[in-house]
Amino acid sequence: MSMEVNRSRRRALALMTAGLGSAALSGPLTFFSRPAGSMTPEPNSVGEMRRYRVRPDDTLVDIARAERLGFVEVKAANPEVDVWLPQAGQEILLPTHRLLPDAPRKGIVINICEMCLYYYPQEGALPLTFALGVGREGRGTPLGSTTIVRKAEHPTWYPPPSLRAEKPELPSVVPPGPDNPLGTRALYLGWPAYLIHGTSMPLGVGRRVSAGCIRMYNEDVEHLYPLAPVGTPVTVVDQEVKLAWLEDGELYLEVSPSQEQADQIEISGYFEPVMPEGLVDMVLEKAGAQAGRLNWAAIERAGRQRLGYPIRITV
Repeated sequence: MSMEVNRSRRRALALMTAGLGSAALSGPLTFFSRPAGSMTPEPNSVGEMRRYRVRPDDTLVDIARAERLGFVEVKAANPEVDVWLPQAGQEILLPTHRLLPDAPRKGIVINICEMCLYYYPQEGALPLTFALGVGREGRGTPLGSTTIVRKAEHPTWYPPPSLRAEKPELPSVVPPGPDNPLGTRALYLGWPAYLIHGTSMPLGVGRRVSAGCIRMYNEDVEHLYPLAPVGTPVTVVDQEVKLAWLEDGELYLEVSPSQEQADQIEISGYFEPVMPEGLVDMVLEKAGAQAGRLNWAAIERAGRQRLGYPIRITV
């Protein structure tokens, strides 16, 4: 490790150990605006940030569903906004700009903590993104690589024995229809008993409430279904921290709530700020020779606030 990187690391650790204080945590953060007409052969992000103006009687749950996002990610992006009583006329951020996960850019990539599915229609193309519901504590969605092994329209659901042991009132079979938990489409994975599917409970999308399967809005899984044939590779990762250099020549950091913090958001609407483990080293490695340009105050804020969208961390 070079002398300059060592110096940057010592300075960063000193700042974060001391705590930059409330002013640092509440200061402005800069997110990406894609330059007009910009093109790169292998882009490192997809989408752009959007804003939504709250209407009377809106809740963050309603807004997430209407915008086909997840509740946890909308709340994380707007930590000061009341879940049930956002102020009419208030603008909230929609976290629709994402850094691409560190995973093969082909087929389906799922980032568990982000609760997002990326579908790459072809090599080098920007992915489509979809909100997900994932496995709750004790029934986590597995990590690793598999493929789609079969598909079904209007699937029949056979509750697994483990779930029927928890809920003995469940029938042995649930036919297609509006009450079927698999929704209108199912993509079965090479992992037995795990699949990507629609839902009869759309408010569970963007939350950790499933028994391990990957839940999508019906309209989203219907979009994905014809695009992803049998044999499509599926990679599942759990990356709280994503870093990328973007077209404007700046380094961006995106930090999502951990699975534990997502559960805290579900319970109270807030989570305990905890810096991601190893963040300083990850940032320094990505910055390389540009480490002297790093804005450590922005890095500290992004790491603690975990807003779930990319923040510029170079000056």
